[in-house]
Amino acid sequence: MSPKRPPRPLTLRDVSEAAGVSEMTVSRVLRNRGDVSAATREKVLTAARTLGYVPNKIAGGLASQRVNLVAVVIPSLSNMVFPEVLGGISAELDDTGLQPVVGVTHYSPAREDAVLYDMLSWRPTGVILAGLEHSKAARAMLDNAAIPVVEVMDIDGDPIDTAVGISHRRAGREMAEEILRAGYRQIGFIGTHMPEDHRARKRLAGFEERLAEAGVTLAAREFYQGGSSLLKGRELTQRILAREPHLDFLYYSNDMIGAGGLIWCLEQGIDIPGKLGLAGFNAVELLDGLPMRLATTDARRIDIGRRAARIVSGKEAAPENGIVALTPTFIPGDTIRRI
Repeated sequence: MSPKRPPRPLTLRDVSEAAGVSEMTVSRVLRNRGDVSAATREKVLTAARTLGYVPNKIAGGLASQRVNLVAVVIPSLSNMVFPEVLGGISAELDDTGLQPVVGVTHYSPAREDAVLYDMLSWRPTGVILAGLEHSKAARAMLDNAAIPVVEVMDIDGDPIDTAVGISHRRAGREMAEEILRAGYRQIGFIGTHMPEDHRARKRLAGFEERLAEAGVTLAAREFYQGGSSLLKGRELTQRILAREPHLDFLYYSNDMIGAGGLIWCLEQGIDIPGKLGLAGFNAVELLDGLPMRLATTDARRIDIGRRAARIVSGKEAAPENGIVALTPTFIPGDTIRRI
């Protein structure tokens, strides 16, 4: 694990010493005021960015205090996953006097840096943010914030402070185990291009790892860009089966595209799960309204939100090892053969 953060937040003096200029000069640069040379300005900004310094927007006598806000930084509000995490956070903070304030990054590291910089400048009581992969600038800001930081959804990595979530590598391995146990061998994968979707990448890595142990390799892959939708699930399923009609199982990176694929397969009269098995990930409520229940993995989203909020609010102590590991749960549904 990373070493714990220092007991105090950084100050103008820290930046001035690192940049070799006066505190007044640092203040003028960070407030974008006064006549400062380009070279000096860049020197100050580089020092602040390297240290992880964030100016304090709270004025006067309140400057040394915290506000009753919890910064919650998530990649998206457009899918069905993160609203449930937010629901868990909100429910647990209800009786604490703390209010969640949400920032959305759209899976962009640069956007995450900007959101964190702005939110930390208001000196929140704590931060809850998705994932373990962040830029050096983001990690520096969080390392030096001197407040509880809880990274959620994932525990496969090195947390800044505390991580609450599931092992996505384990979830992928366990899904592969269930598929193999059911007798499927010609397996295809449908999912997002993964440069910034680190959790989906880890699931696929665990999935392929377990298949390889059984002497099986993925027979086909189909990737897409942008958000997930039922329509994309339909189109990608049609495309992969047209190209690889011998496939007997499709593993989707999430339930939304899996649901679209299931609907398309049923419209074509494909025998599910006899000829073709299907599985998704997340166990979203959408699956309750489908003609068949899609096999999936419960990623414990509400529980993750609740546990993160309990730690930030002080209801629950952070574990010494920095990891709160929840168990991903396989849900067979109706789209995988029962053996």
